[in-house]
Amino acid sequence: MMKTKLIYYLYGMAISLVLSVGACTDYLDKAPDSIISSEDAFKDFRNFQGFVERMYHLTPDISKHFWVSSFNWGEDEVVTLGNGEYLMGFAIDRGNYRAYIGKGDSFLDRNWSASGDRFQKSIWGGSWHGIRVANMGLEALEAGLMTDATQAERDMIRGQLYFFRAWFHFQLTTYWGGLPYIDHVLPSDEPLTLPRESYRENALKMAADFKRAAELLPVNWDDTEIGRRTAGYNELRVNKIWAKAMVGKTYLYGASPLMYQGINGTPLQYDAEMSKLAADAFGEVLSMVENGETQYALVPFEEYSNLFYTIQQGWRMPGGTEAIIRSPTYGPDSYWRQMNSYQPSPMAEGDGIVLAPSANYVNYFGMANGLPLTDEDSGFSETQPWMDRDPRFYYSIIYDGVRVVADDLAGETRDLWQWANLYTGGSYVNDPRSVSRTGYLNYKFIPLGANRWDQRYGYGMAGHMHLSWMRLADVYLMYAEATAQGYGNPNASASTFSKSAVEAVNTVRERAGVEGVHSKYTGSTDAFMSELIRERAVELAFEGHRFNDLRRWLLLTEYPYNIKTRQHFDRAAPLDHDADPRENSVLNWREEVIIERNLTNRHYWLPFRTEDVSMYPEFYQNPGW
Repeated sequence: MMKTKLIYYLYGMAISLVLSVGACTDYLDKAPDSIISSEDAFKDFRNFQGFVERMYHLTPDISKHFWVSSFNWGEDEVVTLGNGEYLMGFAIDRGNYRAYIGKGDSFLDRNWSASGDRFQKSIWGGSWHGIRVANMGLEALEAGLMTDATQAERDMIRGQLYFFRAWFHFQLTTYWGGLPYIDHVLPSDEPLTLPRESYRENALKMAADFKRAAELLPVNWDDTEIGRRTAGYNELRVNKIWAKAMVGKTYLYGASPLMYQGINGTPLQYDAEMSKLAADAFGEVLSMVENGETQYALVPFEEYSNLFYTIQQGWRMPGGTEAIIRSPTYGPDSYWRQMNSYQPSPMAEGDGIVLAPSANYVNYFGMANGLPLTDEDSGFSETQPWMDRDPRFYYSIIYDGVRVVADDLAGETRDLWQWANLYTGGSYVNDPRSVSRTGYLNYKFIPLGANRWDQRYGYGMAGHMHLSWMRLADVYLMYAEATAQGYGNPNASASTFSKSAVEAVNTVRERAGVEGVHSKYTGSTDAFMSELIRERAVELAFEGHRFNDLRRWLLLTEYPYNIKTRQHFDRAAPLDHDADPRENSVLNWREEVIIERNLTNRHYWLPFRTEDVSMYPEFYQNPGW
């Protein structure tokens, strides 16, 4: 039998129980000889928690997993030609999914280390290792090795272990589909024979583990005697809300068209029974939030940037009260991607790579009246395309005429770079190898002034970007989707929460000052889903969700989700630097397809390494690979 990397992940690393602990350094002080017995490792809460801490550090930080991180793989982002062609997003556009295997810039699979830095974290290796660690901990509890502990301390440990066992399975199955669900420590002297299960079978087991975790964990560690020992350092630790929210997400993914029907299914056709389970689980979370029973709340729109980046706050992790699930960060500085990859290369000091929003994705940002641009009543005008747009458009997107450099430049430099020259032939779009290929720039994660002249972001400014794996707005939108599909009506509510699916979407929109879903989109589930899909595109733009959303909806291969476009236009008049750029007029507005992704059904799941599917017959390759 071949000795493959998967075998090493499952059987390898006979755990020494001495680790790097970042979430809280109070746990598990390192013994001089670096090796401790299982009796000492598991005997009390302090030591056992040190064992648990290793699992927090196994999930990649997708926004900083490489110098220039590629994680937006839907129809949302376009990579510059030339220097950017090595990025995983470029390979995805061409259907070359095998490029992820061992790829240095990919968070899916790379040279992996449990204790390494941000360049040594991956879903594939880290998740298998984490599952083994979780099972080792659970078996230690069953064996009674935690002798010097209260029942509350045992519950806190057990709850984290159940959560992580499910969490790492969820990470793997999201990209590769149903797998063996490993719920015990695999012996190292026996061959692997566990068969792959269906996604539904995996989902039911994951949900059961997340439920066990929710029953055992507190809402807020700081409110418990155990948590007060490390008060103020617990916000990245698993709690009841994490677990309950993941119950909902697990059921929603299990109910989604890809997981429910397979790669040959019908788009947007759900498992209603499992959708209802998801809706009820999300409803429990939202009911607790809105009743003030948790530490979570939507941040005000004027603090929206704090969800994604902070500046001069002592490298404080972004997220605020809205971030639910976050992983530790490995070196908080975000300079290379955030300052150097979201704007034309001449404005930056990096690798000459620009990751720009596709024009068709920008079109999802509708009007302030809540209507999509394509609605005949929206008021959108191709001669004044920046007028009266959804406020999140102005927050996230740089469009033509916006001042980008805060300090006054001089001469030709001023003319070229002070303002965004995104019109056809302008300095921001005239070279596909160093500027935007689409007519737009993404500024959701950096402030104006993040450039070589202003230097208002980066090393010297303690600029820190971090993306949550789940934030509260996402829970509202997943609740809306699950409720509409499970209860068969967008105006229905789950049994656990008073708001309807429509009202949940409107809660997110109201925060941004956008009008609610128009009645013409609330008469049927199909009509509502068109707005729900668009709302997720806008609210969660560029946060790494779109690729998985399109896959689970079975829309990845469907038009218009398989194209990326650029917009062309001329300025109707010379730029008035004192005028509001939202009022600027343009001429000759048109859109051009620059990328068409010729993906097929096999691209809904990633392929496994050939050596991994050669281990034993029951671990088979995904269809088409």
